[in-house]
Amino acid sequence: MRRLPGYIAYLTRRYVARFLKRSVDPITYYEVLDHTLEQLPTRWNDWTKEGAQRTAQMNRQLAWSMAFVAGAVNAGGFLALSHYTSHMTGVVSTMADMLAVKDMEAFFVAFGMLLCFTAGAYLCTTLISFGKRKHIQARYAYSLGVEAMLLLVFGYFGSILQDDLAWNVPITVALLCFIMGMHNAVTTNISGAAVRSTHLTGTVTDIGIELSKLTYRNSKRVKDAAPILADRGKLKLMVLLLVSFFVGGVIGGIGFKHIGFKVTVPLAIFLVVLALRPLWMGIRILFRHLRRDLERTHRE
Repeated sequence: MRRLPGYIAYLTRRYVARFLKRSVDPITYYEVLDHTLEQLPTRWNDWTKEGAQRTAQMNRQLAWSMAFVAGAVNAGGFLALSHYTSHMTGVVSTMADMLAVKDMEAFFVAFGMLLCFTAGAYLCTTLISFGKRKHIQARYAYSLGVEAMLLLVFGYFGSILQDDLAWNVPITVALLCFIMGMHNAVTTNISGAAVRSTHLTGTVTDIGIELSKLTYRNSKRVKDAAPILADRGKLKLMVLLLVSFFVGGVIGGIGFKHIGFKVTVPLAIFLVVLALRPLWMGIRILFRHLRRDLERTHRE
């Protein structure tokens, strides 16, 4: 519980523990909860270290949590809107096909999806670059917070437009593509492109490559060549990405099927939980700097 902010820990102890106390031993409950929190990228360093500064454990935690959300949003969005909004390979292929058969309406819909995904990645990277220039350490957490808010906006508009969804699919698809562009950009930027939460084509390719190296038999007769060795850490990371995306897709699909767009609420809350600690510390640092500037101004 030490990894949670005080008020969340208080609510968890008071309500969740009370709900589970009859079936779960309190000591076991807290041990399981602490172990679960250890697997979540909620620490300050998880969202302030980037690229080569990150450890393999940080990237694994980032990979499963972000791929899980990406899979849930992508699969759930398909059930709700009949479009996969993170699959840009398919979108570009659709553009080419529709142009070939001269279906210009479908072509421009796919082109709009591509633009929105690009715009999401553009905005996210702009926010991160601005934060980097201004030495804002929690810049990735802020980007994640913006993504969570947009996800709630998507769920809200999807709910109120559900009766007339056939007429509003382009709007909701565009917003979801924008969100997925932001989501992938956060993961790619912070990990130095070591983790891509929605790029499963490259993930499966890397799994195949590393499996081939892992099972390759290095003959002892060949002595003038370096042995073929698999990167086991990379293989574990790629498999974790694939499994997390799949599990997220199953859960997201079930959620959209049964409760519709309301499933975006727990997904947005999950993103906020990931970013909460660095967000809170970043806000405290910001107010501390503002207070120092005000005190310096009064002295002058």
